[in-house]
Formats: sequence, structure tokens, C-alpha cells
Amino acid sequence: MPTFPAPFTGFLTSSSRRLLVFAWTQTRACAFAIALLSGVAASTLLPGLPVARYDLLVVYGVLLTLLFWVRGWESGRDIAVIGVCHVIGLAFELVKVSLGSWSYPEPAVLKFAGVPLYGGFLYAAVGSYVCRAWHLFDLELVRYRPRSTAVVAAAVYLNFFTHHWLPDVRWPLAVMLVGVTAGTSARFTVRGARLRMPLALSFVLIGFFLWLAENLATYVGAWRYPYQLHGWQPVGVEKFGAWSLLISITVVLVAVGRHKRAPAVRGAPPRPGPARAEPGQTRPGPYEAA
Repeated sequence: MPTFPAPFTGFLTSSSRRLLVFAWTQTRACAFAIALLSGVAASTLLPGLPVARYDLLVVYGVLLTLLFWVRGWESGRDIAVIGVCHVIGLAFELVKVSLGSWSYPEPAVLKFAGVPLYGGFLYAAVGSYVCRAWHLFDLELVRYRPRSTAVVAAAVYLNFFTHHWLPDVRWPLAVMLVGVTAGTSARFTVRGARLRMPLALSFVLIGFFLWLAENLATYVGAWRYPYQLHGWQPVGVEKFGAWSLLISITVVLVAVGRHKRAPAVRGAPPRPGPARAEPGQTRPGPYEAA
């Protein structure tokens, strides 16, 4: 838990201090993404590289993954889930790049069908964030419907492929996602207080910050949209909605890993004992809390 100077904290209410701790913990959860984007930005400032920049970033991504595992910041099961995010992300990239949605214009050896292998680490960074946030906030999903949520999340993912040939049904799917997550809340701990947030709202908030991160990523040359090839321009706000939908897939994958009782990760708060059911509420069953 971070500490702040006494004169500063004296002016803060308990809620304000909790908000600061929440923001700091979120920053810690983004450690992999911050390190990855910092590497992407730094690689643009290194002239005369002996290898292609994209290839160098593949090595950097692998070393980052090993560092997080060796240091105990992510468990072996986390790495497996993040690896799945990497593969799913690469599949997404292969289709989108082939259709011209965006591009990786620089040459590379470790590049297939226009997609450098490092592109998967951009999705792995999102998986790392969800895994670390789950541990650091001691998060649990209450009244979670794993099967129905997984089915809708899979349909969301597929629609981002099929809408190039079939009608785009992202808005009906968004309504369905709100429906299957109605009543589902994410419980998390900040400064010893157990808080909750509707799962659908967390999708929207994460989607917004992923959209901001996408603006930063394209600015430092992680990839390029067609309208950015001759100079950077902000990413369209419609991508905010796309990320809010796509994050559901990552949450479903991480929830599966957590349901299988992954080992404790260094830096996570101690798991509290069983909480008493609140008035009018039953204690979550095995399929309600992942």
C-alpha cells in the first residue's frame, strides 16, 4: 500500500485516500503494458538497430514475460491464460491486417502475412492487466454466469471477423452482454474495504482506458491505421465501444483460470475469510464467484 506525506494525507478524506490507493493499484496492474509500450516508444529512438524493430520487440516481450514469472508477479497459470490471449490476439491481427483495417508497415523476419509476432504481446498485455488486477484487488465475481457470459463473449469476438461479410451485430451483442451480466458484480478490496462494481460497468471503464492506451500505442508506432500512415491522428471514438466489448473475452478467460484456483501471486493482498451474507443475499456458490 503506498504511503503519502502526512501533511498531504491530513487534507484527504478516507474516500480520497482510498481513491488514490485504487489508482496506484491499477497502475501496478498495468505494469506489463506500461513496460511494453515504453519499449515500443524507446525502440523508435534507437537508430541503426542491427535487427528489425519488430523482431527486437518480440525478444523484449518474451523477456518481460519471463521477468514477471520469475519475480512471482504472475503465476504459471496466469502465463498460460496470457499465452491464450496472445494467440487469440494474433488470430485477430491476421484477419484484420489482411483486410486492411490497420497495418505494421515496417519490415521484420518474425512476421507472417503482414503481422509481426510481437503484435500478440499487445493482447497479452491486456491479459496481464486483468490477471494482476484480479490478484492485487483480491477480485471475485458474484452471481457470475460463466457459460452464458462465455457464449456471448465468443460471439462478440467472432462478430469482429464476420462483420466484414455479414451484418454487424455488435449492438445486439452489447445488449446481450449487458443482459447476461445483469446482477453480476466484481468485488474487490481497497485499503481493507470490500467494494463492488457492476461487471458491465467495469467493461465500459476498462474499454475507455484501453482506447486511451490505443491512442498512445499508435502514437509511438506500435501499428498504424490507414489514416495514420502519413501522420498520426487520434483513434476514432468508436474503438472505445469495441474495446468495451472485447474485454469481455479476456475476463472470461481469466475467470476460468481463477476458478481452477491459481497459486498466489506476490503482491496480492491476503484472502479474507468467508464473509457473512448480507441481508437478502445468499453467499455465492461455486458458479457465482469465479
